[in-house]
Amino acid sequence: QVQLVQSGGGLVQAGGSLRLSCAASGRTGKRYAMGWFRQPPGKEREFVAAISYNSGSAAYADSVKGRFTISRDNAMNTGYLQMNSLKPEDTAVYYCGVDTIRFLPTTGPDYDYWGQGTQVTVSS
Repeated sequence: QVQLVQSGGGLVQAGGSLRLSCAASGRTGKRYAMGWFRQPPGKEREFVAAISYNSGSAAYADSVKGRFTISRDNAMNTGYLQMNSLKPEDTAVYYCGVDTIRFLPTTGPDYDYWGQGTQVTVSS
């Protein structure tokens, strides 16, 4: 089993920044992709960003390109989502996920394990 514990998030004004963390533990193996998804109020969960096991590749949703940066520290088994220039439409519950099979998964069903979710609220 794999456990993911998220931290970070909170309330920020538009234009501000936040960083989310996702600490993995358990039987992750050495090659797992990590991703971030979000679920805005009343909407479906959507892809935000993903990073390959070696940090060599990353993918972003068009809505966050140039503003968000995904990274990971394999020595710490922790992934990060740096969110800059936040907008009110970024308000959502954010989830990190781990995929132990695919290289750079960008769809929710690909992921095997999920964090508990963390609220990000951006005020205008």
